[in-house]
Amino acid sequence: MSGKVRLGIIGFGAQGSMYAKFIKDGMVPNMEIGAIAEIDSETRAAATAEYGVPVHEDYQSLLASGDVDAVVTTVPHYLHPEIGIAALNRGVHALVEKPAGVYTKQVTELNEFAAQHPELTFAIMFNQRNNPLYQRIKQIVDAGEIGRIRRTNWIITTWWRPQGYYEQSAWRATWGGEGGGVLVNQAPHQLDLWQWICGVPKSVYSKVAYGFRRDIAVEDEVTAVVDYGDGATGTFVTAVHDLTGTDRLEILGDAGKIVVDGSKSATVTRLVKDERELSDGMGMSDVRKLFKGEMDPTALYSQEVVEFDSVWGAQHSGVLENFAANILDGTPLLAPGSDGVNGVRLANAIHLSSWLGHEVPLDFDENVYLAELNKRIRSEGTFPEREAMPGAR
Repeated sequence: MSGKVRLGIIGFGAQGSMYAKFIKDGMVPNMEIGAIAEIDSETRAAATAEYGVPVHEDYQSLLASGDVDAVVTTVPHYLHPEIGIAALNRGVHALVEKPAGVYTKQVTELNEFAAQHPELTFAIMFNQRNNPLYQRIKQIVDAGEIGRIRRTNWIITTWWRPQGYYEQSAWRATWGGEGGGVLVNQAPHQLDLWQWICGVPKSVYSKVAYGFRRDIAVEDEVTAVVDYGDGATGTFVTAVHDLTGTDRLEILGDAGKIVVDGSKSATVTRLVKDERELSDGMGMSDVRKLFKGEMDPTALYSQEVVEFDSVWGAQHSGVLENFAANILDGTPLLAPGSDGVNGVRLANAIHLSSWLGHEVPLDFDENVYLAELNKRIRSEGTFPEREAMPGAR
């Protein structure tokens, strides 16, 4: 292979055209556009005029053309595993958009198929893993600088969407077309980061509102409580109807705390000792000082504010560059494709808990989830019911 990976962009809507522009503008120096696949004829004509590369009517034609070394799947969520498998089956490297799929059975099949082809690169577009702020936070947590995690909280409601957003296409905000609402559309990055940094929980209990503040069938507000085991818990709150929105992540450990505001800055508190040691070592004189506000906080902890400049587009283009680098020289992936199942599993568990009305383990019965999903698809009466992976190969 030459010094550049020929990328096939499958789907040329907002996301696919953005990636094309990044490549055209030189933001991904080890990649070039090999071909585009788009079902809409007007969009195909515009892509041909703009980029001068082969533009195919469907992904099968693109994969068979020999025009590309790799593809990215910027298509509706249900199609990500199907196209990922088809690409790998053709010997083409695959970068799957988030979420990796809608339900774990199809994502598991994608992962298993990819595992049979270790010679091919399989990645997922978790661009927030390329955010230097969250990379630094993960380093701090992994190094044990705040001790063992005792509680996490993430309020991420910066997804305000007006009703017109949902009316732009018939598949949007449907069970059969999109597979869910805020959990599968807006919040997958946070679901991934939450588990990437804090660990995969053991179980979840959720209260989810469907069509609460928008005229849609799927979820527009979510409150979920997770159990990590050993007394550690976490909460995740997200919605699409908060006009001003909040983005605040707190990670409390037994030796410190991290508070992230707006995904732009983090205040890191490091205790001088484990919190229980500080507690056990205080007598009543110390307690009086504490109550009177006379205790020197520097005797208990230090604080650091972490901030990074994040250029728009750098995170997405960085994932594309990293994907190409893995193909060309084996550079480790920022986001291996197999990690995509974690966020899908948690989103499925949140849905399932709300549908069944009780706490569910993260190793829930995939068939139960799919049966419940198909109930909702049947009630819409618009889209076919789903199975593990029909006709992907």
